[in-house]
Amino acid sequence: MKVRLKIIMLACLLAGGSMLIQSCGPKVSQRSGSSSKTGWGYNDPKWGGFEVAEYVEQDAGPGLVLIEGGTFTMGSVEQDIMYDWNSMRKRVTVSSFYMDETEISNVDYREYLNWVYKVFFDEYPELYYKALPDTLCWRRRLAFNEPYVQFYFRHPAYNDYPAVGVSWDQAMDYCLWRTDRVNEKALIDYGVLDYDDQQKGSNNYSTEAYIAGKYEGQVKKNITTPSSPDGRPAKMEDGIMLPSYRLPTEAEWEYAALALIGNSESSPERIVNQRLYPWNGHYVRNDEKANRGLFRANMQRGRGDLMGVAGYLNDNAAPTAPVDSYWPNDYGLYCMAGNVNEWVLDVYRVSSNLELEEFNPFRGNVFQVLATDENNEYIQNDTTGRLVYRNMTDDESKDRINYQQADNINFRDGDKRSSTNYNDWLGGETEDIGSERMYHNKHSENNAMSSLVNDRVRVYKGGGWRDRVYWMVPGTRRFLQQDKCNDDLGFRCAMIRVGSPSGVSGKK
Repeated sequence: MKVRLKIIMLACLLAGGSMLIQSCGPKVSQRSGSSSKTGWGYNDPKWGGFEVAEYVEQDAGPGLVLIEGGTFTMGSVEQDIMYDWNSMRKRVTVSSFYMDETEISNVDYREYLNWVYKVFFDEYPELYYKALPDTLCWRRRLAFNEPYVQFYFRHPAYNDYPAVGVSWDQAMDYCLWRTDRVNEKALIDYGVLDYDDQQKGSNNYSTEAYIAGKYEGQVKKNITTPSSPDGRPAKMEDGIMLPSYRLPTEAEWEYAALALIGNSESSPERIVNQRLYPWNGHYVRNDEKANRGLFRANMQRGRGDLMGVAGYLNDNAAPTAPVDSYWPNDYGLYCMAGNVNEWVLDVYRVSSNLELEEFNPFRGNVFQVLATDENNEYIQNDTTGRLVYRNMTDDESKDRINYQQADNINFRDGDKRSSTNYNDWLGGETEDIGSERMYHNKHSENNAMSSLVNDRVRVYKGGGWRDRVYWMVPGTRRFLQQDKCNDDLGFRCAMIRVGSPSGVSGKK
């Protein structure tokens, strides 16, 4: 026992610790040596105490698959039978990122509701009701779908089926919640925090509030370093917490669905075969000997045929299928065609592909900053406990060289003659929505409204169980108001990849 104690004491001293430190405490692996630019030592209190963690590769969060980025031709590869001309082809580059292996399932979403109920229902029951999926999305005027209204979301037989009736707004809230739960568990696993089962109302763990010092939690042992011998909360610079979960951008989703990595030869940077679907070939049946003739996706085969003939159902799904059904694509992602459509992050515009950047294209940027009070302290939301953001003012952004205004959704969308104020169009009876605009055909007679495209309309992709084969093509796209939902529309989450895009350091 004495020998073991001496070894522990020696380890603490070698790590720059002290006999007064709470054992060794949680340790962040810190970089040794000194700055190549100043000569000052890293992690040395005698030289300013600048803390630098060792380089570590990002861990994939629960449920995520690494999507190694690259260049591809974004847009439709199929004849535009809808004549929308809204998916013109353009070569772009997508940085590496992570994406959920499967769509978010009913049991996944019920886990979220359970937490919301436990933390908020006593004080703010409206947050729980706001998070509930709309099970009435199953109702059709001339169809008997009441069993799905009653049982689809909550019956255990549907645990692993995709969650539907979820709006874009609700999906974004789920992403925020998932970020916080994953990072809270990372701190618990690392030994910094203990699980706090007393979180209620605004007193709950959120990643940004914790980093900003607005939430302390049940501290187990803070991080101890030579510069912080008494311990400090974890920081993003320690590499313990992960970046935020979010919805994938349209470019990310389309790139991941095509999965051209399966047809690429890395040495000559050559794609040997382009794809129409998330698999090779111009057909939707499996051509492998063991599974020949089976459908690769859950879709509508023809008018009135959504599942096939009894005894040998063609896709064995009515209406949806479990989220890990069929065969994954070459990135290991399931149901990137069929089953349910999926929300993406982008605001819809007809000509998006032609206007977007060539690197990480995305439409929807509204540049924001954290709100502060008169004492320059970050402001917390009194209800959720998360930090409050605000849009940048014109004065804050006017001198920037990379953007001139905070709201860039309407970049190159046209002048006022081609749009009208959304609130005015509704008769001015709703709350002020700001600068959002409704777009219509300015060549139409008397400037009549011909489109419901506005700043609150989001893209969805992938095709669903109600859709024909055409919508299985990753380049096809549709749109829906972000507070609406469907019985064939779900979502999956994504996360940025930090550091090396391939998972291998580029350092020589």
